Amino acid sequence: MSAPWWASYFDAQYLREYEPIFSDAEDRRDVGRLIEVLGLPVGARILDVPCGQGRHAHLLAEAGYRVDGLDYSEHLLRVARGRDDGVRYTRGDMRRLPARWAGRFDAVVNLFTSFGFFLDPADDARVIGEFARVLRPGGVFVFHGSSRDGVMARFLGRDWWKSDDGTLIAHERSFDVLSGILTVHVEWRSPAPARRGLRRNGSREYRIRLYTATRLAELCAAAGLVVEEAYDGWTDRALTRRTTSMVLVARAPSAR
Repeated sequence: MSAPWWASYFDAQYLREYEPIFSDAEDRRDVGRLIEVLGLPVGARILDVPCGQGRHAHLLAEAGYRVDGLDYSEHLLRVARGRDDGVRYTRGDMRRLPARWAGRFDAVVNLFTSFGFFLDPADDARVIGEFARVLRPGGVFVFHGSSRDGVMARFLGRDWWKSDDGTLIAHERSFDVLSGILTVHVEWRSPAPARRGLRRNGSREYRIRLYTATRLAELCAAAGLVVEEAYDGWTDRALTRRTTSMVLVARAPSAR
């Protein structure tokens, strides 16, 4: 069997593809709102999973939190570790977090549509179960990602943009209503010469299962987490059926 898409997608080309979307100023605003939502004191332990290149984790560490990041991509972890920001980075699969992390964290954060990667939906439930397992009693889980309701209400079949080096990136999207899987076919054409990890021209695709807030709340409940708040992205506005990016805040039961 061929390797799943997520095993190789998050590489140098991924970073080039999403450069125009990543902004340090926006990341700081988002993390500022995340800190408000978490409501945790400085020094609390936070797990960012998957953490990617550490663009949220390093800001949480900068704010005084003790941060761990876990990701499967060796390339993105090398980028993250290059910051030397005090974050403890671990390579791993979010379906099987380290056993030693049981009950360790005051918060787990899953950000930037980093959920629904797996072919079997039972694996998504397993991920939520792992998040619950590593939370301390009363700990907080924050999900930030696409809302199926809003994405379908404003479905965009095609779009394109240019990366910082002038590479033209084109996305073509299709959605299977039965499986809930969004498939994105990506093509790129670059005027820049090929270099290590970056081809001038190419194509590939990725697939993500989209969830409604209702279904995510059910997955959380099955893992012992209760969704207490739901927002329209990183704003303080309530989630609506046309929200494309949602933030859910769930909590583990307190110790008795």
